Amino acid sequence: MISKHDAANRWPITISIMLATVMNSLDTTIANVALPHIQGSVSASPEQITWVLTSYIVSAAIMTPMSGWLADKIGRKPLFIISIAGFTIASMLCGVSNSLVEIVLFRLLQGVFGAALIPLSQAVLLDINPPEKHGQAMAIWGAGAILGPILGPALGGYLTEHLSWRWVFFINLPIGIMALLGVWIFISPDKGGRAKKFDFLGFGTLVLFIGAIQLMLDRGPSLDWFSSDEVWIELLLAIVGLWIFVVHTMTARNPFFDRALVRDRNFLTASVFGFFIGILLFSTMALLPPMMQGLMGYPVLTSGLVSMPRGLGSFVAMFLVGQLIGRIDTRAILMTGLSLNAVALWMMMGFDLSMNSNLIMISGIIQGLGIGLIFVPLSTLAFATVAPSLRAEGSGVYTLIRNLGSGVGISIMNALVVSNTQTMHASLADKVNPTDPVIASSMAGHFDLTTVQGLLSLNGEITRQATMVAYVDDFKLMLIITIACMPMLLLMRKPKGPAGGAPHVEVD
Repeated sequence: MISKHDAANRWPITISIMLATVMNSLDTTIANVALPHIQGSVSASPEQITWVLTSYIVSAAIMTPMSGWLADKIGRKPLFIISIAGFTIASMLCGVSNSLVEIVLFRLLQGVFGAALIPLSQAVLLDINPPEKHGQAMAIWGAGAILGPILGPALGGYLTEHLSWRWVFFINLPIGIMALLGVWIFISPDKGGRAKKFDFLGFGTLVLFIGAIQLMLDRGPSLDWFSSDEVWIELLLAIVGLWIFVVHTMTARNPFFDRALVRDRNFLTASVFGFFIGILLFSTMALLPPMMQGLMGYPVLTSGLVSMPRGLGSFVAMFLVGQLIGRIDTRAILMTGLSLNAVALWMMMGFDLSMNSNLIMISGIIQGLGIGLIFVPLSTLAFATVAPSLRAEGSGVYTLIRNLGSGVGISIMNALVVSNTQTMHASLADKVNPTDPVIASSMAGHFDLTTVQGLLSLNGEITRQATMVAYVDDFKLMLIITIACMPMLLLMRKPKGPAGGAPHVEVD
């Protein structure tokens, strides 16, 4: 039911909710272009600085399934207020951080408080609008959700270049205050106390598994992987957590998520599919800014502007999906999205240190189109055969798995860049023999090999070339993952309704 108070304040509530949505979605991309500057400021290694991204993604993934239960327990409005206030304060703390430990801790808090903002904003928008306006409401919500990834790279680049990297977090303060005041003033109060029993054992063991596996992937490169006792302990904790979670879920009376979700072929396949899509999307977004700034010498603002077409491509694709779903087979749209992503990654395998920004932008637009054609159709197929009573619960699980893929993907791809750079550096260095007359003549005028400075310059150039090869290897691996995902479409059943049915909106 829509209260008279909320109906009268529909637009102020919508604006307030959209401010919170934009603030949350902005943080998925705005920090990416600032990573090299944050790395220098907190004296972090290349593999350590990705913790700034993965800590936020993983903590948000863990807390998202709890958002529906918390809304029922304490009330939707109180949870909204706590989430916005906590997210804004955590953003400020990120901005004043002076060490890697501090910024990772506060990014974790950002994810914890921000996890409920997306599902809550969807639910409130649906509640304050009559059924005949739900399509319009979700169109407004979708525009706000995609606005963050579009503006994030350019805005982050501008703030970092003209102010400092700290402002990519400080920018949340005015947005958060306006959103908080709007929710506080215009949304009518609601009471909690409606929550069902929550499976804290299942949730706790799932947190143990996700936390341990993510910590292992993040810490592994700097600890030389399994030569470290810490990595073995983290792996053991991850195995124990997963084992207890699986056994408990199979046997408990009220498990963390309904076992019927696992028995649903579409939902299970789409969730696995979503895990790999998380790897493809966020890993690319995390790899490109350091590549452009560190190897190609792009200023931070330029790297942000060059990254922006990817978001524009996704925006265009989201619009097209709205026109296509219901008219043609949803699986065909997914296949088109995967194919476009494969084309983009194939183009990215041709990256080299002498190219201009055109190839980066063109491949970005194509990949943005591909990803945009994947997200909504994938959600449609995931919930096509799920019972309506399980959709809210399934939405949290589905989002958790996709975000877990994002965190794992960033960690693995960055670890591969580090290890492959070292391997390729050794290989190239073996081939550069200064005593070889051919090599010596080709380097004449570029490097003075009779001086220490000349040898250091040569070593630096070998490192640049080796790192570029490592990035290309990552893009090649992501291309293989994309192609490997294509046969999974054959496991999905076509949704009921004309040509694939209407899209399901995920609401917790």
